[in-house]
Amino acid sequence: MISANNITLRVGKKALFEDVNIKFTEGNCYGLIGANGAGKSTFLKILSGQLEPTNGDIVITPGQRLSFLQQDHFKYDAYPVLDTVIMGNSRLYEIMKEKEAIYAKEDFTDEDGIRASELEGEFAEMNGWEAESDAATLLNGLGIETEFHYSQMADLTGSQKVKVLLAQALFGNPDILLLDEPTNHLDLPAIEWLEEFLINFDNTIIVVSHDRYFLNKVCTHTADIDYGKIQLYAGNYDFWFESSQLLIKQMKEANKKKEEKIKELQEFISRFSANASKSKQATSRKRALEKIQLDDMRPSSRKYPYIDFRPNREIGNEVLMVENLSKTIDGVKVLDNISFTLGHDDKVAFVGANEQAITTFFRILMGELEPDEGNYKWGVTTSQAYFPKDNTQEFDNDLTITDWLTQYSEIKDATYVRGFLGRMLFPGEDGVKRVKVLSGGEKVRCLLSKMMISGANILVLDEPTNHLDMESITALNNGLIKFPGVILFTSHDHQFVQTTANRIMEILPDGKLIDKITTYDEYLASDEMAKKRHVFEINEEDASDN
Repeated sequence: MISANNITLRVGKKALFEDVNIKFTEGNCYGLIGANGAGKSTFLKILSGQLEPTNGDIVITPGQRLSFLQQDHFKYDAYPVLDTVIMGNSRLYEIMKEKEAIYAKEDFTDEDGIRASELEGEFAEMNGWEAESDAATLLNGLGIETEFHYSQMADLTGSQKVKVLLAQALFGNPDILLLDEPTNHLDLPAIEWLEEFLINFDNTIIVVSHDRYFLNKVCTHTADIDYGKIQLYAGNYDFWFESSQLLIKQMKEANKKKEEKIKELQEFISRFSANASKSKQATSRKRALEKIQLDDMRPSSRKYPYIDFRPNREIGNEVLMVENLSKTIDGVKVLDNISFTLGHDDKVAFVGANEQAITTFFRILMGELEPDEGNYKWGVTTSQAYFPKDNTQEFDNDLTITDWLTQYSEIKDATYVRGFLGRMLFPGEDGVKRVKVLSGGEKVRCLLSKMMISGANILVLDEPTNHLDMESITALNNGLIKFPGVILFTSHDHQFVQTTANRIMEILPDGKLIDKITTYDEYLASDEMAKKRHVFEINEEDASDN
């Protein structure tokens, strides 16, 4: 168990947390949620001991080991991959290294022998002989193939390093596991593996994530940070959302009844307080009025942008035709003879591990790249708005937010433009901020404002949920669900894809296309069966060859 007792953290004059008391108990998985800036990551740092609170303390059950997901992807570049994972249990790693140093001595003394014996005993108690195989199992589960296990961390890609650091956090069955955005940069198979691992994990887990599907699947409890306090709910993210909305509704209804009663008592007192025969009743009602207390309805710190894509014209039957399209990048064929036709009701999710191929395809459709072979044709009634994965060039200028958005608007009126910015949580004074100093989330909201103001009837979005908080993801999700036009998009957010798409296209590693009119969950189920059939067919061929 780990508990926070009267935790207060002040940054300057501002209190990020104020007298927080909460217990996290064994066998439960807690989803730590809250608006951007609420202090989710900061609270994890306090729990892990990386950050000292202004007041209060963190108490961990004696003898229990805490593990957390490291955020510095370069910290272990000087170490081999397997060693990095085993470092997740620092005491075990210390024993291993001390043993190696003793056994490497040329002048091995009796004292060395005694010390080595002590270390061997502790090593065995900690299942040290299984350490390398356990680390390898975690790495394989997350998609780090055996050929990389003895590589240096410095030689891995960024996404591979993320997986190794996650394996490090999971290693050695820690009693308390703290995970800050563990699904970031993970592919679908790794996320699915992690979900199953956490579901079957018997100890305490506290996790921060913007992935609603992930939280719903793994969490038994939800800890909501709002205005420096943490409220604990039994249940996953959806249960928290329904419960919190119900609580707000009940408080509003209760306050409405109290306000009606207050008005009734005030009217009686005003009418009869000067009447001698009614004075006792008026006095009694004054006492009753003084006892009525309205529930404190302090608004949440969460803010939801208003995302509404309204096409300027209705889309016709001819939307997009792609014929035999191919493209090679750096000697690798990422698109191989792709052909399909879009209808006016299609909302297409592009999925699969081949992210470069998806981005390349979107850039071809938007005229940023030329295909090597084949062609494509947009319908005459179509207009496109594009959300690029890399938005660096969009904001590499000295414009204010208002001026930046105005250049994309047919109506050059500042009030009109600021209306779109206001919907995306940029108040009036933010309009003079320079776009080059915006945060990642602010840039995303600017790009979504640009797409809304365009009035396009086709939206092309390459990873639009990156850098967004939960509230903005929810608002974007709802905006796309009700959008009457055509959508081509890709996202790692499972719920976002499942609730938006009615057609799934997967670009395979060899550049070929699988095209299915189905939901995402149905596609995953059918794709899994297809993989099993494929493996079965290969095994049959091998058997027949023998």
